[in-house]
Amino acid sequence: MSASILTARNLSKVVPGAEGDLHILHALSLDLRAGDSLAIVGASGSGKSTLLGLLAGLDQPSAGEVTLAGHGLAGLSEDQRAQVRAEHVGFVFQSFQLLESLTALENVMLPLELHDRADARQQAATLLQRVGLGERLSHWPRQLSGGEQQRVAIARAFAAEPSVLFADEPTGNLDTHTGEKITDLLFALNRERGTTLVLVTHDERLAQRCARRIRLEAGHLVATEQL
Repeated sequence: MSASILTARNLSKVVPGAEGDLHILHALSLDLRAGDSLAIVGASGSGKSTLLGLLAGLDQPSAGEVTLAGHGLAGLSEDQRAQVRAEHVGFVFQSFQLLESLTALENVMLPLELHDRADARQQAATLLQRVGLGERLSHWPRQLSGGEQQRVAIARAFAAEPSVLFADEPTGNLDTHTGEKITDLLFALNRERGTTLVLVTHDERLAQRCARRIRLEAGHLVATEQL
C-alpha cells in the first residue's frame, strides 16, 4: 500500500470576531494516499474552502497539523511552505486565474519555467494537446470559452507533475455539459499520472466520481463515505 501523501490531524481554525471567536473548523482529521480522490462537500459556509486552504498550506490552522508529501507544514516558514507547494501542489480554481497577458501555451509553460525545465515549451504543448487545445496554443485567454480556459488551467495545474491537485469548485462557472467534460479530464489525468485529487464542490456528479467524500456542517466533519 502506498504511503500517505496528505494527512491532517485534529485541524481547527478559529478567527476572532466582534461577538467572540468564530470556530470555522473543529478538530478534523483525514489521511490520503497517492492517487486517491477526495470530494469535500457541504453547504456554503461549512468550512470547505478553509479546509482546502489549510491542506494546501495556504493558511495555517489554529490547532492541529498537516503533513504534505512528507513535510510537516506547521514548523515551516511562509517561504518554506511556498517551496513545498511549488514542488508538490497544483491548483485549479472556479475563476480559472489565467494570466491575461500570456497565451494559452505561455500560461502552461509558466510552472515548468519556474522549475527550470528546458523542455517547458514542448511539455506545455503536449499537455494542451492532451486537453484538446492543440489548435489553441497561441490564443489569449479572452479568445477562449470558459470551458477552454478551464482546460488551460488544468493543463497548467498538471504541468509540474504535482503530488496533490487541489480544485475549488472547478466546474462552478461552467454549464453542465462542459462541466462533465472537465470532470472527465480531471479524472483521466488523475489515473494517468497518479496525482491525488482534493476537490471542493457543490456538484454532486463531480463528488460521485471521487473515491472518497467527506461532508462538513458548520466546520464539523459529519460524514465520510467510500464511493
